[in-house]
Amino acid sequence: MSNVKDTWDLTHMFQDAAEWRKNLEEAKQLTKTLSAMQGTITKDADTLYKALQMNDTLGEKLTALFVYSKMYFDQNMSNSEAKDLYETADSVYTAIAEQLSFLEPELLELTPEVFAGYVTEKPELKLYDFMMEGLFEQKAHIFNQQIEEILSKMGALGNSFEKIYDDLSVNDIQYPEIVTPEGETMEVNNNNYQVALIHPDAAFRNEFFQKLLGVYKQHINTITSAYYGSVKNDVFIAKSRKYSSARAMALFGNHIPEEVYDNLIATVRKNVAPLQDYVTLRKEVLALPEIHFSDLFVPLVPGIDRTYTYEEAQQIVLEATSVLGEDYTAVLKEAFENRWIDVYPAKNKATGAYAIHSYGYHPFSLLNFTGTLNDVFTIAHELGHVMHSYYSNKNQPYVYSDYCIFTAEVASTVNEQLLFDYLYKNSKSDAEKALLLCNQLDNIRSTLYRQTLFADFENQTHQMVEQGMPLLPDVLCDNYRKLYEIYHGEDFVIDDVLSCEWARIPHFYRAFYVYQYATGISAAVSISKKILNGEKDAVKNYRHFLTCGGSDYPINLLKIAGVDMASPQPIEDTLQYFQEVLDELKPLLKK
Repeated sequence: MSNVKDTWDLTHMFQDAAEWRKNLEEAKQLTKTLSAMQGTITKDADTLYKALQMNDTLGEKLTALFVYSKMYFDQNMSNSEAKDLYETADSVYTAIAEQLSFLEPELLELTPEVFAGYVTEKPELKLYDFMMEGLFEQKAHIFNQQIEEILSKMGALGNSFEKIYDDLSVNDIQYPEIVTPEGETMEVNNNNYQVALIHPDAAFRNEFFQKLLGVYKQHINTITSAYYGSVKNDVFIAKSRKYSSARAMALFGNHIPEEVYDNLIATVRKNVAPLQDYVTLRKEVLALPEIHFSDLFVPLVPGIDRTYTYEEAQQIVLEATSVLGEDYTAVLKEAFENRWIDVYPAKNKATGAYAIHSYGYHPFSLLNFTGTLNDVFTIAHELGHVMHSYYSNKNQPYVYSDYCIFTAEVASTVNEQLLFDYLYKNSKSDAEKALLLCNQLDNIRSTLYRQTLFADFENQTHQMVEQGMPLLPDVLCDNYRKLYEIYHGEDFVIDDVLSCEWARIPHFYRAFYVYQYATGISAAVSISKKILNGEKDAVKNYRHFLTCGGSDYPINLLKIAGVDMASPQPIEDTLQYFQEVLDELKPLLKK
């Protein structure tokens, strides 16, 4: 059982469920007050400012209610009181969103000129300049209340395709069983995916993968129909809102030029040689007659079983990130010492790891620490998110405190890069160095190369539907297979079931989402190299970026940290770095 000091102290937010419910009632009352202003919020500067401030306060309260209830529930998912709070928060949030659906259309009754006049009358409104700028830019894509209600319902209907997929893959599919080389029975499902694919027995890995993908192949017609429906809905909503494409709509909100997406795919396609070289190296080192997808995860450097205590892991992360400044590590120490983190696995506790934050409170992080090297990297990763939220909340008003997914993975990955550099410089053997280099290669392979392949695939599928072409199982599988041929090269054996792998990827039901993992790691590698190379103002610029939240468009925010994601340069630099790591690894494996 975890020591109390290694669990969250949720009294940092609310003393107990009674205080939580009191704040819930306050949020409901605030909603009534704001709703009563419908039809009047733009009549003058004072009323507009009052409404926007009230909306901010309500947003703060709702976020705090949701974050607390989620953490309370995730600590112990069998706790009936926690489950009640979590479900109540979800339903209340939905109800309040419906009650305030008038707000955005009513704000759009303003013109930029009228709003500028209001700012002159009431300078406090200048706070909302950037928010209103973004809203005015969407004006061409937002319609009257009647049409908005229809499009909102269509959006909700479109989300049902993801629900169909989830029900099929989680609840309805019967996954087979397999006998491990150790004689144990293992269910062939996604929970056992990582464990099976790092097993040293190649035949077992391949059998597991074949059977897992075989399940999706058996349901390929149903999954194709669900995905086709999802893509058609994306295209319908985009056309209805007068965007040139579903991709244009997805990127518009954050001012991401479509060239960023095209640069990513084109640049990675031009630089697949290092990935193919790594695939060949894996084949040689593992002494395999053929290399399959199931061989891409097994460690190339077996036998290093070092584990870390949580105290050791804390110290390593503190030392690795010390380059960012004493005040940075002082906040990390507070997180470690003041119960911002729920550390160890526990019965009925949520699995995985995440960081979570609510404006006005310090961020929190959930871990499931078991002492592996990956767990140490997870601490660095999640605390990167924690620090990004901490500094954004401290330096931005509520309305700009949050950051979008395009920048969200940068801080977490910068921390991982700093940790890698620290561990590598302090390695005591060639084997340790080789292990760390392999981890770097696998991280970039899975985050840059693999996510770009996914982005490439969904770009093709949406273009097909926009051109009036149907999505058919054979066509989708053939397109997916061709991408593997392009990215992984001749040494890589593409099993028949691998063509169906797209059917296993739930992210495809969030159109044009995954590319941001690839751009995120590229930005982070560029930033961390500047920091580690001691470039002038690199730390200062990065620390400034951490304070900016969502106060500008993400492309502009990353320029503060010295990275221009509108250029292919960060992608090229990261792919070059992959080659450098690979070149450093090769002689170590031959010793």
